[in-house]
Amino acid sequence: MSKVTKIEKPKVPAELKSVNFQDVFYEEEPELISSSIVNTEVEDESVDNLILSTVIFKNVTFLNSTFINVDMTDVIFENCNLSNVSLVGGNLHRVEFKGSKLLGLDLSNANLGNVLFEGCDLSLSNFAESRLKQVNFVESSLKSANFFQTKWNKISLHQCDLNDVDFRYTELKGIDISTCTFEEINVSHDSLVGCKVSTNQAIGFSKLLGLIIKE
Repeated sequence: MSKVTKIEKPKVPAELKSVNFQDVFYEEEPELISSSIVNTEVEDESVDNLILSTVIFKNVTFLNSTFINVDMTDVIFENCNLSNVSLVGGNLHRVEFKGSKLLGLDLSNANLGNVLFEGCDLSLSNFAESRLKQVNFVESSLKSANFFQTKWNKISLHQCDLNDVDFRYTELKGIDISTCTFEEINVSHDSLVGCKVSTNQAIGFSKLLGLIIKE
């Protein structure tokens, strides 16, 4: 059974002041610090170089929003919807996404460290050319997600749906996908070296490599 990587949890106090997301525009530099945003919609917002530090988002929906080069530290998203939100080039440190809809989330060219995705829908999400260190994907859907040329270090994939994921030119050495499910997967032959798989998965990959399995 695959082991979930030990990561640092967000350092967020139990009590935070409740604010509106629009408060960010009153700052000389866009930032939200030590704040809680609950039960709201953020629509058609575009903020570059936004800083989020010690923030909880609960039951928040982001619509048609773009946050290029966002900097997040000690942030929790709980039961949120960030579908098709752009976080291109972002820096995420000690961030948790729990029970959230992240369909089409764009985290390409981003840096993620000590990040948890748990019970999330990350279908069609984009992590191309990103750098992930100590990141856990737990019981989440990654169907048709893009991990093209992604750099991984201490990554866990536990009981996730990896169907049609693109792992081309991403080194999977040391990555354990044995508890995950998929019907097909896009991966270059060299990327598979050192990847930990189940017996059934190994048979599927052998066919991918052109081997003929005799019963």
